[in-house]
Amino acid sequence: MYFDDLPVGFQYESDEITLTEDEIIAFARQYDAQPFHTDAEAAEQSIYGGIIASGFHTMLVAFNLWLKAGIWNEASMGSPGMREVQWRRPVRPGDRLRIRAEVVGAAPSKSRPDRGRIEVRTDVLNQADELVMSYTATHILKRKHAA
Repeated sequence: MYFDDLPVGFQYESDEITLTEDEIIAFARQYDAQPFHTDAEAAEQSIYGGIIASGFHTMLVAFNLWLKAGIWNEASMGSPGMREVQWRRPVRPGDRLRIRAEVVGAAPSKSRPDRGRIEVRTDVLNQADELVMSYTATHILKRKHAA
């Protein structure tokens, strides 16, 4: 899909992915080596009472769910950033995550008619429909037909 196919109000919900303890620990050892992400005994004694996923791991899982959906892969020209990033509740081994997203803004480029920008609000939900993370990102997408 291209910029022109994603108007304000477009909604999408992804498939689920289950995070394993091994995946959570492996990611954290490389990128976020805090004890409550990497050490079961230390995590048990933490405020979380067990291993939890790094928030950055959760964010990348959510982004990967977008990519696997293939919604705009062909039209993607990157992203200048995201805002309103919030981790709402811990993600634990065995949690099944999915995304629910909505285009909340869209504008064709004034200086480059071959592209436009969309703003997408993304909620990351677990198997109990609990909100574990949310963010809003800007995506630059090719247009089907340059204006």
